[in-house]
Amino acid sequence: MILGCHVQMKAPDYVEGSVKEAIAYGANALMLYTGAPQNTRRNPVEKLRIEQAKQLMEENGMKMEHLIVHAPYIINPANSVKPEVAELAKEFLESELQRTAAIGASYLVLHPGSYTTTDLETGIRTIIQRLNSVQDYPQGVKICLETMAGKGTEVGFRFEQIAQIMAGVDNPEHFGVCLDTCHISDAGYDVTDFDGVLDEFERIIGLEHLHVIHLNDSKNERGARKDRHANLGMGTIGFEALHAVASNRRCEHIAKILETPYIGKKPPYKYEIEMLRSGIYNREILEKMANENG
Repeated sequence: MILGCHVQMKAPDYVEGSVKEAIAYGANALMLYTGAPQNTRRNPVEKLRIEQAKQLMEENGMKMEHLIVHAPYIINPANSVKPEVAELAKEFLESELQRTAAIGASYLVLHPGSYTTTDLETGIRTIIQRLNSVQDYPQGVKICLETMAGKGTEVGFRFEQIAQIMAGVDNPEHFGVCLDTCHISDAGYDVTDFDGVLDEFERIIGLEHLHVIHLNDSKNERGARKDRHANLGMGTIGFEALHAVASNRRCEHIAKILETPYIGKKPPYKYEIEMLRSGIYNREILEKMANENG
C-alpha cells in the first residue's frame, strides 16, 4: 500500500524533516504545505533542504511522485466578488506551482474554492477563468482539484462540477483530481461501496485523472455537507470501508494520505498506518492515546 500522512515542514530541516517525520510513522508517502496555509510568507527554496530530502527518500524506497504538496487555503479561485483576492489567488498559485516543481513533487492539491455571494455556476466559470490566467504551468506538475464536502458555498462537491472545470481549462494535461473520502461522504457519496464510487468517477471524470486520495473518516452522516474529519474507525464511514479504499486494486498506484485529527495534540498516523497495512483495527490504541493526552 502507498500510505502517507500530512506532515509538518519547519526549520531547520524543512522538507528533509518532513520526510523524516513520514518515515517515523512507517509511511511511504507524505503531504506538506510549503509554508503556513493561512498566509503567503514563504522561505526561499534554497533553504528547504530539497536535495537532502530526495536522498533520504531514495534511501528509504520512497518515490518523488508520492510527495504531495497542498496549496494553502487562502487561494480561492472561485471568488469573483473581490478582484484583489482573485489576483492574489492567481499570483500565489503561480508561485506555489514553481515551488512544487522546485521540490520535485508531481502534484499540487488545490481546493476549487467558494463562490461567496454569487452562485455555483458563476463560481465554476470564475475558477476556469482564474486557472486559464495562470501564465506558467511547470512541466511535470499537475494541479489536483480536491473533491469537497459542499460546506457553505464550496465548489467541487459533485464529480460533475470537477468535470466541468476540467473541461473548461485551456491546458487539461496540467490538471487532475484528489479524492477525499470524508468530503465525498459528506457530499452524499457512499464510500462503503467504493467500487461504485470509482465507477461513477470513471463515467464522469475518468480514473486516469485520479492522482491522490485523502483517506479520512467523517464525524458526519453521509450527505451532511459539513466537512469534519474523524480518525479511522471513529466516524460514520468506518475502518472496514476505509481499509477497502486503501487496498482497492483499481487505485493501488495512488498515494493515500491521512489527514485525520491529532489526538491530544499528538499525531495518530503511526498507528493508523499500521492498522491499514495489517487490516486489523485497534480502536483501543487510539482511545488510549486520547486518555493519555487529555
